Amino acid sequence: MATPNYGYEKRQKELAKKRKKEDKLKRKAEGKPDEPEDGTDSDGQPPVDGTPPVEPQA
Repeated sequence: MATPNYGYEKRQKELAKKRKKEDKLKRKAEGKPDEPEDGTDSDGQPPVDGTPPVEPQA
């Protein structure tokens, strides 16, 4: 059985990370907003998929 090539796997992971970072910088430069993390649209409104918005508890 062949041994795993950890160097190759690490290089592929680094390249994927670099590609993702470059894509993110490119999107920022174009002025497109990233995906919001709080479940709202870019205009601050909840998504229009029929689900009620989740209210934060006080």
